[in-house]
Amino acid sequence: MGNVSVVTKDTWDSEVLQANGLVVVDFWAVWCGPCKMVSPIVDELAKDYDGRAKIVKLNTDENPEIASRYQIMGIPTIMFFKDGKGIDKLVGALSKGQYKEKIDALLAA
Repeated sequence: MGNVSVVTKDTWDSEVLQANGLVVVDFWAVWCGPCKMVSPIVDELAKDYDGRAKIVKLNTDENPEIASRYQIMGIPTIMFFKDGKGIDKLVGALSKGQYKEKIDALLAA
């Protein structure tokens, strides 16, 4: 997985809500076909943004309380947090360019 951390309900607060800067969370599940397409893109983004953004993955089947807290209705959902606050999200399998565009905009903000 390179620089991608796996978060769970037990590590959510420390890894996402208490993190400084931009955190990108990939909400996914094992059975989700589009999630499998997005996974290698997320791994590449972690390398591309190493040191500038933290990239993590959360399995929605194993952590349903976190998914419901953020009203994750469809997966894959990529949610963006800045200094512990949810600021944006992208739903569905998108291209690497679309994710990069959003991350670049959020880093520049």
